[in-house]
Amino acid sequence: MEENLQSTNVSTTIETIMTQRKEKADKMKAQGIDPYPAKIKVEHKIEQVKEKFNFLQKEEFGQESVTIAGRMMSRRDMGKASFFDIEDGTAKMQVYVRADQVGQDGFKLFKELSDLSDFVLVSGIPFRTRTNELSLKAEKFEIICKAFRPLPEKWHGLKDTETRYRQRYLDLIANSDVKEVFKKRSMIISSIRQKLEELGFIEVETPILQSIAGGANARPFTTHHNALSINLFMRIAPELFLKRLVVGGMERVFEIGRNFRNEGIDRNHNPEFTMMELYQAYADYNDMMDLTELLIKTAAEKIGSTVNLNFRRAKLFDLIKEYTGLELLQYIETGKMFDQVKHLNLDLPKNASDQKILDQLFDEKVVPHLQEPTFVMDYPAIYSPLTKIKFNQPEIAERFELYINGMEICNAYSELNDPHLQKLRFQQQVEAKKKGDDEAQPYDEDYINALEQGLPPTGGLGIGIDRLVMILTQVESIREVIFFPAMKPIIEE
Repeated sequence: MEENLQSTNVSTTIETIMTQRKEKADKMKAQGIDPYPAKIKVEHKIEQVKEKFNFLQKEEFGQESVTIAGRMMSRRDMGKASFFDIEDGTAKMQVYVRADQVGQDGFKLFKELSDLSDFVLVSGIPFRTRTNELSLKAEKFEIICKAFRPLPEKWHGLKDTETRYRQRYLDLIANSDVKEVFKKRSMIISSIRQKLEELGFIEVETPILQSIAGGANARPFTTHHNALSINLFMRIAPELFLKRLVVGGMERVFEIGRNFRNEGIDRNHNPEFTMMELYQAYADYNDMMDLTELLIKTAAEKIGSTVNLNFRRAKLFDLIKEYTGLELLQYIETGKMFDQVKHLNLDLPKNASDQKILDQLFDEKVVPHLQEPTFVMDYPAIYSPLTKIKFNQPEIAERFELYINGMEICNAYSELNDPHLQKLRFQQQVEAKKKGDDEAQPYDEDYINALEQGLPPTGGLGIGIDRLVMILTQVESIREVIFFPAMKPIIEE
């Protein structure tokens, strides 16, 4: 076969193999066989066949015929009989092909014109071989999609990450565990959606193209609308639009969709990512913690995850004191923060702001210890521009972030609904942007108008779906849970 030729003769090129396969497709057409039929009738999934005929004993045959379709993954030719493995989206199964069973024309089609990676249709009787493998004795064989490219060399062990991420279709063909991760991703999202609907939340959609990039501290992507002759931003968060809906009387809303942030790429970050964001009237951040636990535990149960989900709650500044011995709340925005932490030798840029110092201190000295699920509560109000402050402790915001395995999974808070205070916070953000903070939020006049209309006490929650999938499926990189992660283009010289 040509795959054997490829492994033994290095001079054989992909182009040669593709030419051979195209010639086979032409031969099929000359014989009146369509190598690309528009529709076929598939009666069974392989997984269903295996479940239904699992009772068969060694060398026992079933009493009915089944029809399956899928990709030919391997084959073993032995004169007038052959074995090959076929795989569909559910499972893989061995097929036994004999000339006296599929007919001379069918066997000739199999032997001379089929190749690995072709999609084929097979009808036959399930049976168990002498080695106790549930197989299918073919009675009918058809090629339903002629594949021009062969499977990659050593496809069953495709490990090169560049190839896996750039050509995800090869990754899915070669690595069944990768396919399982993405199936579980779908189940996790479905579980969250179903639970929220049970709780009375309504799924909504808000704009991805926005004239003001608000709702989070992040750098946006910019685009241009020709007809309106205006610049627009890819949304960094749906928050301000979702809260407008709560103002309008939609008391429980959620959205699952893409956000876009013009930031670096690493094992935890991709410039476009999926978020689930929700808002619930008459709730606060304590309710959001309870809801977060419920959603994550429900999703974990759905996919059978064994990850530790014993949640704990701890205050930000208590954690900083626990792991550094420092009491820092009193030094926020006093200009004395650096003097308090300089002995820790943090990786800080020159002239770092107090907020940057606090963030870096937390990331380096606290986050590595947050392996078990931990709700980190009560952030500085001045660094939380959309968050309600504690009535009896105005320097603290009712906000939390959830960390699992040293990674932030979600952000939530009691929503700031005082229009006067929100206006002041926006103005502070504008001043911060003037001083060089390119992640500061812009002033949103219409959102202030909405708050002046009245936003009831509200709790908000955003969960990073990609990171949650990473945690529950126990993979190490965000690229393992995004079908097509951002990659630097290959530039051919």
